[in-house]
Amino acid sequence: MDIQFVRDRITQLRLQKGISEYKMSYDLGHSRGYINNISSGKTLPSMTEFFAICDYFGITPVEFFDTQQINPKLSRETLALLSQLDESDLALTLTNIKRLLRK
Repeated sequence: MDIQFVRDRITQLRLQKGISEYKMSYDLGHSRGYINNISSGKTLPSMTEFFAICDYFGITPVEFFDTQQINPKLSRETLALLSQLDESDLALTLTNIKRLLRK
């Protein structure tokens, strides 16, 4: 992982949320170009700002760096709901997931 990963990940998560760079900058309490400066490579967020960015996306820092998860918030919510299913419903859900992946 490198600095470019951080920039790309912020962009990926921002686009998934459907938020402009300007809006995200404003929502985080920064000037209009704050997120653009990160995305373009001019700067990186401080640790405090990194945690604020994670909070903004509703994810943990671990989820931010998990390259296996395209949408970590959705994955976490799905897992939380799956844990509430009984064994037969969980088995049925697994069957459906496997069927969907055969496309």
